[in-house]
Amino acid sequence: MDDLAAALDAEGVPVHRPELGVLVAAVPADTAARAAARAAVDTVDEERVRLRSAVKSRDGFFTTFCVSPYSRYIARWCARRGLTPNQVTTASLVTALIAAACAATGTRPGFVSAGVLLIASFVLDCTDGQLARYSLQYSTLGAWLDATFDRAKEYAYYAGLALGAARADGDGIWALALGAMVLQTCRHVVDFAFNEANHDATGNTSPTAALSGRLDSVGWTVWTRRMIVLPIGERWAMIAVLTAFTTPRITFYALLVGCALAACYTTAGRVLRSLTRRAERTDRAARALAELADSGPLAELVAKAAPRGMSSYLAPLSAAVGTAAVLAGTALAGFGSWVPVGCAVLYAVLAGVAVTAPLQGPLDWLVPPLFRAAEYGTILILAACSEVNGALPAAFGLVAAVAYHHYDTVYRIRGGTGAPPHRLVRAIGGHEGRTVVVTAAAALLHQNQGFTIALTALAAVLALAVLIESIRFWVSSGAPAVHDESGEPA
Repeated sequence: MDDLAAALDAEGVPVHRPELGVLVAAVPADTAARAAARAAVDTVDEERVRLRSAVKSRDGFFTTFCVSPYSRYIARWCARRGLTPNQVTTASLVTALIAAACAATGTRPGFVSAGVLLIASFVLDCTDGQLARYSLQYSTLGAWLDATFDRAKEYAYYAGLALGAARADGDGIWALALGAMVLQTCRHVVDFAFNEANHDATGNTSPTAALSGRLDSVGWTVWTRRMIVLPIGERWAMIAVLTAFTTPRITFYALLVGCALAACYTTAGRVLRSLTRRAERTDRAARALAELADSGPLAELVAKAAPRGMSSYLAPLSAAVGTAAVLAGTALAGFGSWVPVGCAVLYAVLAGVAVTAPLQGPLDWLVPPLFRAAEYGTILILAACSEVNGALPAAFGLVAAVAYHHYDTVYRIRGGTGAPPHRLVRAIGGHEGRTVVVTAAAALLHQNQGFTIALTALAAVLALAVLIESIRFWVSSGAPAVHDESGEPA
């Protein structure tokens, strides 16, 4: 067996060598060796191994020490009663939606119940993956459910808090809820884009990465750094406790501050790594970043006309300037002005320039998150400045629909099948097209409820289009099952 593995290595074929731990694997050559191997196998407590292997080897502090010690036994209980991971995933979603409904009541008992149910939903969220690993029940549908339900649960809970605040004392915090969703989604895009740009790069070393590796040998720094990024376990625990004992406004303030600090920490570290490493990024990575960019017809038209062979830093610079222009112009001009439309057109041009050349530069992974910040931020600013009844909830729905499309793109890329069909991306306008449409709607329909109606209609059309295609893909027999065993907290 070892000779076969060595021959495969010599031929350039990657060989997977799993960590056996306490398990035993042997090819006995005679009767005595066979008896010794059998005795070694018999000494292994297989049930204990299954329980331990059901838990991810890398996870957040709260999940590792406050949930996994008992959720693995819930997973075993579910397995012995014939429950499937998909059923547990669905139960987690239903529990989170009930939590959101409790928060929407605007009462203190409702807020306390919401916090308790949110923690229960997270326990079930951990249990479904542990059940899949314990019982080896993987499915394509399960991959789709697991990839989307976490975000649906969290963002539905944000909406419940906003509704509860309005019902409790008339506090309008939809802008905070939408801001939290925008910030959280942009954080995830930073994670996805950086990982896609670097996971198969060659010569992928840097002093910063080496320092991080050395810090991993110091136990307390590992957990501190995992907690700083406010992963899903810590984040949901904080939201649950603050919901139960404070107000929705305080909850969102804490969430925004925590996520902003986490975003600055992770993004700064990754920028530093990218500037200090000498990596050659592959064509596959460039293609993945281009798919994450979600460019529509306007950007494609500009990209075809722009000259080639530009600076390796032009892509992130163009994206950053375009993002700053559309956000600043929209914020300064005020609702109903045509200035944001001009800024959106300029943004579309600069977005096309950013994707003219393959995204293989050291900081090109910043392009997709900058595009997300521009599109989501423009919608948030326009809705917040409009002071039109219902505009912010409608904007929340629109950003949720677009964010679903972007998460769907990420998990398809992870599964190795590429982005959604280009016809869908073109049909829904791309990030730059949607930005132009929303700013134009604000300028044309700024009176009465026109802008709210436009946002609602756009959200409904986009949600219908992306959900139909997404469901068709994930439940089809050819769609891959995506299992995230990296333990990277979301």
